[in-house]
Amino acid sequence: MTDPNAIQPSELDQLPDRDPEETAEWQASLDAVTKAAGPHRAAYLMRRTLERAEGAGIALPKLLETDYVNSIPTSAEPAVPGDEALEQRITAWNRWNAAAMVTRGSKYGVGGHIATFASAAWLYETGFNHFFKGKEQDGSGDQLYIQGHASPGIYARAFLDGRLNEEQLDNFRREAGGNGLPSYPHPRRLPWLWEFPTVSMGLGPLSAIYQARFNRYLANRGIKDTAGSHVWAFLGDGEMDEPESTAALALAAREELDNLTFVINCNLQRLDGPVRANFKIVQELEAQFRGAGWNVVKTLWGTAWDELFQLDTTGALVRRLRQVPDAQIQTYQTRDAAYIRQDFFGGDPALVEMAKLLSDDKILECFHLSRGGHEARKVFAAYKAAVEHKGAPTVILAQTVKGHTLGEGFASKNANHQMKKLSVDEFKNMRDLLELPIKDSDFVDGVVPYGHPGADSPEVRYLQERRAALGGPAPARRVHPVAPLPAPAQKAFASFDKGSGSQNVATTMAFVRLVKDLVRDKETGKRWVPIVPDEARTFGMESLFPSLGIYSPKGQTYEPVDRDQLMYYKEAKNGQILNEGITEAGSMADFIAASTSYATHGEAMIPFYIFYSMFGWQRTADQMWQLGDQLGRGFLVGATAGRTTLTGEGLQHADGHSPVIAATNPAALSYDPAFAYEVATIVKDGLRRMYGEAAPGEDQNVFYYLTVYNEPMPQPAKPSVDRIDEGIVKGLYRFNTAESAGITPPANAPRIQLLGSGTAIHWALKAQALLAEEWGVAADVWSATSWSELRRDALEADEALLRGEERVPFVRQALQGAEGPVLAVSDYMRQVPDQIAQWVEQDWSSLGADGFGLSDTREAARRHFGVDAESIVVAALAQLAGRGEVKAASVKEAREKYGL
Repeated sequence: MTDPNAIQPSELDQLPDRDPEETAEWQASLDAVTKAAGPHRAAYLMRRTLERAEGAGIALPKLLETDYVNSIPTSAEPAVPGDEALEQRITAWNRWNAAAMVTRGSKYGVGGHIATFASAAWLYETGFNHFFKGKEQDGSGDQLYIQGHASPGIYARAFLDGRLNEEQLDNFRREAGGNGLPSYPHPRRLPWLWEFPTVSMGLGPLSAIYQARFNRYLANRGIKDTAGSHVWAFLGDGEMDEPESTAALALAAREELDNLTFVINCNLQRLDGPVRANFKIVQELEAQFRGAGWNVVKTLWGTAWDELFQLDTTGALVRRLRQVPDAQIQTYQTRDAAYIRQDFFGGDPALVEMAKLLSDDKILECFHLSRGGHEARKVFAAYKAAVEHKGAPTVILAQTVKGHTLGEGFASKNANHQMKKLSVDEFKNMRDLLELPIKDSDFVDGVVPYGHPGADSPEVRYLQERRAALGGPAPARRVHPVAPLPAPAQKAFASFDKGSGSQNVATTMAFVRLVKDLVRDKETGKRWVPIVPDEARTFGMESLFPSLGIYSPKGQTYEPVDRDQLMYYKEAKNGQILNEGITEAGSMADFIAASTSYATHGEAMIPFYIFYSMFGWQRTADQMWQLGDQLGRGFLVGATAGRTTLTGEGLQHADGHSPVIAATNPAALSYDPAFAYEVATIVKDGLRRMYGEAAPGEDQNVFYYLTVYNEPMPQPAKPSVDRIDEGIVKGLYRFNTAESAGITPPANAPRIQLLGSGTAIHWALKAQALLAEEWGVAADVWSATSWSELRRDALEADEALLRGEERVPFVRQALQGAEGPVLAVSDYMRQVPDQIAQWVEQDWSSLGADGFGLSDTREAARRHFGVDAESIVVAALAQLAGRGEVKAASVKEAREKYGL
């Protein structure tokens, strides 16, 4: 029977062979080795040959997996500079204090994680002592994405360094008192220490890739030399299951980001059990990263294994290591030597003979303790190889034991991620293992003591000397004293005050026109970072391609098909636009890197990221939260916004809820502007607040979310309304009254206040005319530019009242004296305007586009949701009828007249 996987002659015919005889000789040699020495030897020779070819630069498909051994042999490991004995003691103190901090906090029930740092201690300590650059040299240093569950170890090191005190350690996870430590890396809560929030798993790896890319972007655009910055991302092997963790691997390889290193702590465990119980996570990750084009360094086994590998003259040990699934490796960690002899060595005669040469102590040393990630020499060799590798990013797969040095009750136990404390006896055993000078009498009333060798001890002096040589403390976040950016020329904004005359202009296009003017500003234009996920033409941005260029580290190595057109597709090494392809997650990662450049690099950049509003918050709200955590600044622009303005696309594209999600983010200032001059006013104020002279008490660490629409409408001139800019920024102003709109209602006509946001204000204006002309009702129309900012202001007023301070919410001030009930309408679900209902003194009602979207014309969709002008009229009459101000029959009459 023919093997279906064998290469058939017809396939070989596609590859002409200029020397069939030579080919036959190679094949015969392989057959001979297989017959004489077995298939394992043949496979070994083939792997070595392919590795040799790859090293020589011969174009061949890459090996996706190598043997389950260290990439760097012991003989090739460089010596570790410095004092290894002192580094050992520093690491021991850090291990102790990390465990003590979490254990002492357990009496408050606040939780914490011990086992992760215990496995990763040397991965961090080696970096802090020899590789991680601080910010006191070029202001940027290295960017460290710390694995969130390892934070106690980072706090412990900062305590040893004198950056934290015992009181702060005792307030781990207890921040309300003002002197506590956040559970995880959190710039908003501890802004002098943490740069990057990493505990929403998967976002750390994704952000690290785009941070490394943004570093190159700054350099290629001539804004800052970032050649000295290296990005280090510390990750868990379980975390790599998150799709975001591997979403941008190809980007990093494609752009040759050799300023980036992933360090994956392969302790083979996730939160509930093994990462790959029946498989091998290291081999899987190696194949994934190699396939994507990364340099892979495996650091798996400690020096105790050297003797075993030297005895492996047949390759049986290496084969067995490839066969054993991860969950069984974890089991070996907890079993005695007899079990390991039987289960690991007993199935192969060559291994049985090898085991006879090994003592029980040697077997236990190898299988219980000796992992590459637990030895400074192994880790140093891997890091040195990573920073010296050119042309591709590097991933280090470091094998460790989760719970290492915490005792038999922790090491490799499935439940150790949820175990929050050690007993006093376990601490004493740990003390003896780490050889720390802590006395039994130091355990007062059963409370584990913190340990510190003294501010002038050799350990602390060494630690501080190493950090000084590397550029200062790390991790550290610095906001450099940078002068506020000058405000762009007023004419860029004032041009929108005149309106569009007879021309119909969508607010999406108004925003793009504004940006075109702002990027030309001599002072701040180069600091704009336009970000778009492959939808620039949708938003009318293609005119920016030739003028700004699309960033590519390769420039443009081809002749674009549209080169003879005015708005041709232009890529450039110094391009300003980041066009990420179809990836909202990648675009958001770009935005986060750019929006925090003021702190990371001391260079204020002004990112705006424009996207289909439906595909922003709904898809990447977790990253928006990360953006707020990281104190990012910039403009998010949800274009083609609203439930009914995008004709024909259907419910997948019809956004009726992004302002609801945005309102949940404390750092987001969410606006739904109706007119072009409102867009300009909001952007102008955002530039002032985030990049210029913020008013006293204003938080600069915010970002703006603007919804803009693709429906071309007449853009009115900015009305002469008292304090209109204040109203636009705070969220509400009266656009017109019935009288100022040229409507002459009857004397003593009933009156109603119509509040509209975004495109809905046009329906409200039409309803205003219908109410006057057909029903004798006077309506005033208000533009509600931000329902959520009105709510935020009202909440602050409520909080002030609890403190005994009298303060009237702005929405109540604005509507004070307005006659009649209030009817609010938007192109979003009613929950959006209803945010402010409780602070409106007038009778309240609202309309909105609740439910799923649908494919149809704008008019049909609005009728379906009951938000068109006629529906507003009926709702207004119903409100007035309920107050006895119009006849109840009018409501039925209007409903029939308009076909409702």
